[in-house]
Amino acid sequence: MALTQQHKQEIISEYQVHETDTGSADVQIAMLTERINRLSQHLRINKKDHSSRRGLLKIIGQRKRLLSYIQKQDREHYQTLIRRLGIRG
Repeated sequence: MALTQQHKQEIISEYQVHETDTGSADVQIAMLTERINRLSQHLRINKKDHSSRRGLLKIIGQRKRLLSYIQKQDREHYQTLIRRLGIRG
């Protein structure tokens, strides 16, 4: 199930760096995290949906690359972001 436009706007407004920001790494990671959570719920119900599982793994890889980029740029910002998103235990 896709994210609604209203839900996307809420995520963008929560994680944007400045007023007109819609595509920074923070916003992209927040969007990917939301998609990962939704797909994980779907796969708990539909255990044999292998094409969605493959898509989930691709999204996880994309988020991992973006998180790696932020970690290289600013370690403190990285720690704050993963704490806000509740990922990586």
